[in-house]
Amino acid sequence: MTKRINRIIVIGLDGLEPTIVEPMLDAGALPNLAQLRRQGGYAKLGTTWPAQTPTAWSTFATGTNPGGHGIFDFIRRDPQTYLPNLALNRYEQKNPFVQPKAVNLRGGTPLWCVLSGAGVPSIVLRCPCTYPPDRTSGRMLSGMGVPDLRGGLGTGTFYTQADDVTAREDENVVRLSGSNGRFQTYVIGPRNPRTRQDIRFPIDVEVDHSLGRVTIRSQGEPREVTVECGRWSEWLHVCFKAGLLTSVYGCVRFYLCRLEPQVEIYASPVNFDPRKPLFPISSPHDYARQLQETIGTFYTTGMAEEHTALNNERIDESAYLDQCTQVLREREDMLSLEIDRLDKGLLYCLFDTPDRIQHMFWRFREQDHPANRSAPRSCLPTGRRGGDFRRAIEQHYRDCDAIVGRVAQRANERTLLIVLSDHGFGSFRRGMHLNTWLFEQRLLAFKGSSGPNEEPPLLSSDRKTRGQNVDWDRTKAYALGFGSIYLNRRGREANGILDGDEADAISTAIVQGLTGLQDAELGCRAVRRVVRREQVYEGPFLDEAPDLIVGFESGYRASWATPLGGSGNCLFEDNIRAWSGDHIMDPDLVPGVLLMNRRFNDSQPNMEDLAPTILAALGVPAPEQMKGRDLLP
Repeated sequence: MTKRINRIIVIGLDGLEPTIVEPMLDAGALPNLAQLRRQGGYAKLGTTWPAQTPTAWSTFATGTNPGGHGIFDFIRRDPQTYLPNLALNRYEQKNPFVQPKAVNLRGGTPLWCVLSGAGVPSIVLRCPCTYPPDRTSGRMLSGMGVPDLRGGLGTGTFYTQADDVTAREDENVVRLSGSNGRFQTYVIGPRNPRTRQDIRFPIDVEVDHSLGRVTIRSQGEPREVTVECGRWSEWLHVCFKAGLLTSVYGCVRFYLCRLEPQVEIYASPVNFDPRKPLFPISSPHDYARQLQETIGTFYTTGMAEEHTALNNERIDESAYLDQCTQVLREREDMLSLEIDRLDKGLLYCLFDTPDRIQHMFWRFREQDHPANRSAPRSCLPTGRRGGDFRRAIEQHYRDCDAIVGRVAQRANERTLLIVLSDHGFGSFRRGMHLNTWLFEQRLLAFKGSSGPNEEPPLLSSDRKTRGQNVDWDRTKAYALGFGSIYLNRRGREANGILDGDEADAISTAIVQGLTGLQDAELGCRAVRRVVRREQVYEGPFLDEAPDLIVGFESGYRASWATPLGGSGNCLFEDNIRAWSGDHIMDPDLVPGVLLMNRRFNDSQPNMEDLAPTILAALGVPAPEQMKGRDLLP
């Protein structure tokens, strides 16, 4: 039967959790996934160290562990400066007179490039770590890693008449000033590369209290955008003039939070305009434009869902769910379009909204979650916070199941349909300050009398002060990323002090000290185990991996300060943010799921197995570096 396959459709449902999927399957709540289970099978799918979206999907793409593709975390550090950088891509610029070039930092050879070399086309929609896109004989739309127009992962803007509102995480605040319900303001664009000042796109805002809406007028497209209270606007296409001959194009949406007692409007991060992106986001280059002409304007940022706005309490849960639903629908529109054009080869499409909804709504599953003890959201209008969100995750699973059903109806007898998640999910109740623990063990040293609870943090948000309070000449280990620990090795780090034998001894001490570590306040275990990189990685990028990776127990994760090298004045702290669910814990605790419409070997499959399986099904030999196995008989 395998030889008859000429089309493979892969639907990625990011973060689908087995302990939610399985009882819903048994209860008949996911009929289309249940049909796949009957046709082919179901299994829990082993994920990667760590269980992170870019890491796991890069393993899916290349058929290698992270040592083979080099994506070990969202964050990587520069050993010469100790500074954190985004691990997914970077920008290179030969000189100030040449436009920067985006470089994809994922290594390895993705399966669609192998297929392309064999003359088999692929269509890849929104796979993480595909920015800039790979060159293939098919079509690709980049996914996680695509920045907003300011170069971040998603920086929104909050407009308010209040004088005492300050910017929260990853956002800008603009004060609205005017009279008679009219305001002259602007959309914040990219920085001018010469002046380093923000480029602004002027907009006029007119308030209509009687109709409960505002009208935004500009020189953009369309010239007028109406935003009703509690609603998302249509897209506004804008153009930022960076110079006499340079224009940067973007698109933005608005959400009218409230009109009384003062006007508050949220603006999404400015996305690349699919028609004229600043950097390539698709292959061929004009594929994004073709999609836009067919299905309408869509989100291009790698993390499209407005989780930061909800975390910052600028929008409410209903607004977030509404926006996630719109993202889900535009993704299905892309998939549906490409199914109609798929005669042979591979079609992959990622739906990342299950992950984003679980991150933000897990707290509603647990009445005693610390996030439920936080103060009410005073920024939201009275009566708007209401709603029973306890079943929001299950409802979204049903929505995803319906999409699978619509795809399955269009899969003929020669189509292999694969549905999988890259990892599972769990509660994030407590965060651990890894750098504080290292300080307490005298493995991380600060200058003078400063300690882990003093400013600036280990690696502060100000690049000029990052690391300046750390005594690197006495520091033996430091944490950066979502559970990564690096040794301060001589000859590798700029101020490294550890040689081989001493580094091995320190590594052993950290493994022994952290494994089984108890959260004394709650009387339970916080760390399940710690692994050395050689235990879980192999390949050409092994030397770039963190020395140690922490596998947290269920309910625990690295603290919010840890990823950028921060610390705290206590070892553990409650997580009181809306971002209340997570998966960056011991990978054995958060496997993904795998279903197919053909029988497969369901004995402990893992993410490395998917690329060889797909290649074999299409009659293409897997490269030697792919370590996974063919799951089909």
